Amino acid sequence: MQNKIFIFISGLHRSGTSLFYKILDNQEQFSALTNTNEIEDEGQFVQSVYLPAYKFGGVGRFGFNKESRLDEKSILINNENRTKLFEEWSKYWNTEKKYLVEKSPPNIIRTRFLQEMFPKSYFINITRHPIATSLATQKWSKTSLDSLIKHWIVCHKIYEDDKKFLKKSINFKYEDLIENTDKTLKIISEFLQTNIENNKEEIKKGINRKYFEIWEKKKTSFFSKRKIKKIIEKYEDEVNSFGYSLIDY
Repeated sequence: MQNKIFIFISGLHRSGTSLFYKILDNQEQFSALTNTNEIEDEGQFVQSVYLPAYKFGGVGRFGFNKESRLDEKSILINNENRTKLFEEWSKYWNTEKKYLVEKSPPNIIRTRFLQEMFPKSYFINITRHPIATSLATQKWSKTSLDSLIKHWIVCHKIYEDDKKFLKKSINFKYEDLIENTDKTLKIISEFLQTNIENNKEEIKKGINRKYFEIWEKKKTSFFSKRKIKKIIEKYEDEVNSFGYSLIDY
């Protein structure tokens, strides 16, 4: 365990984390968790040290629950749990590889905890436009768009606050990965001090567009335009601070 380099991927559901997870797993010296029989091979589901996101409301909700957030002060941090967590994940890693990769959406609010558990860790967070993220997850969360946009903001604010305490972290946009794949992977390569290339995974461009079209319809619909207007008034400034807009996209 001491000689391994851990990479933790975070980002809200439907933010492109699974695509990036697969890209890393395709690299020669990397191993992601595989054959777990769990959703997207997420590490949160194949360990018993801490609770997965669904225990705190699940998709579009977990960030609102203060007990869901973990940091270096957690009572769960001890050598016994550290060893246990590594052993549980190792069942699904190829531990002969240099880089061991784990991906789970709630990592976005648990980076400081994971760093304390595994000090030699790299953290990669992926951000996707809140309109696309929210509309893509609403069928699972069963919550309002207002709540989903707020959840997006809350979780990303926590990550922004926490990354000040991280030794090795980087954030990139899903949109950059899709539209400028080679450039984005070069940046990640420099961050990880190795070479990352995409030779296998299909990169589908323009997926955000369909969600923007849905948003536009909601902005003019008799049944939803008032709600959308209120969402924009409430959250546009905060969304802007992350480089996005609910008006111009």
